[in-house]
Amino acid sequence: MAGPRGIGPLTYGLRVRRSTLLSYGPVHYPIIVIQIRFYKFSLQKTRREGESLMGELVFVGLGLYDETGMSLRGVEVVREADEVFAEFYTSLMPGLSLQKLEKLIRKKVVVVSRRDLEEENGEKILEAASKGRAVFLVPGDPLIATTHVDLRIRAEGQGVKTRVVHGASIVSAVMGLSGLQNYKYGRSVTIPFQEKGSVDETPYKVVEENRKLGFHTICFLDVRAQEKRYMTIKEGLQTMLALEEKKKKRVITTRTLAVGIARAGSTNPTVKADCVGELMNFEFGGPPHTLVFPGKLHFMEAEALITLAKAPESIRGMVK
Repeated sequence: MAGPRGIGPLTYGLRVRRSTLLSYGPVHYPIIVIQIRFYKFSLQKTRREGESLMGELVFVGLGLYDETGMSLRGVEVVREADEVFAEFYTSLMPGLSLQKLEKLIRKKVVVVSRRDLEEENGEKILEAASKGRAVFLVPGDPLIATTHVDLRIRAEGQGVKTRVVHGASIVSAVMGLSGLQNYKYGRSVTIPFQEKGSVDETPYKVVEENRKLGFHTICFLDVRAQEKRYMTIKEGLQTMLALEEKKKKRVITTRTLAVGIARAGSTNPTVKADCVGELMNFEFGGPPHTLVFPGKLHFMEAEALITLAKAPESIRGMVK
């Protein structure tokens, strides 16, 4: 049934039918309710189908520790999806249960690997998104990992609409837990596992450059989920000291101030600031771990490290 200008045929039909049915009176009320509900359902279904025909890929952040870290908006979006994918190789979520996650979102989750995303260019996800609404669940905030930026660009290039539902990020969590002010951070870097005795010098160079400018440096520690290997703070510090031994620029020594953070986002994160030599022997507990090398300290940052990260009182002397 065609409707007047500006009113779609289905909407107009619903109004006419509803008006006609109401004229029948109270005796026919059950029929009226059934008819109205049917037309409302048809209208909603038509809208959903119209959206699906476009194709959409939604990146949803899972947060930091377990499935309860996802936002309410994220949960709603996932429940409306046609297909749901997730990756767990860019970061460890120690409290996450796939079974509990699926129960929460009421959907089956397809777990994809690094190979699916990097070597096969996320074809599984893109194919699903081209046919309807696909959701990609990612630890932390979805686009912190450059792999996922590439996937979003590919999707848009294929005419698939994309959007992001953000989640808690390790970057903001580190800043909040340590008390080091967010505008004083420089470039971040990952400390990788050593391969056959070789050591990547990039982390050392980044810390050196940041310290010259007085900036703090977040060092992400390598994750190899398929091997169940998660670099610890001690291993990260050992790598940096090995680079210092090689470069001899006194960028990182046993007396350098550092901050170690473990299990950010959980109810019992561990945060400890001290010189590298002391942190090497500190027990941080289970992964994931993150390392920070502070630059110049504001007096409030020094107080925060002493109060929140149990730093030695002597760091007040580092305030500039």
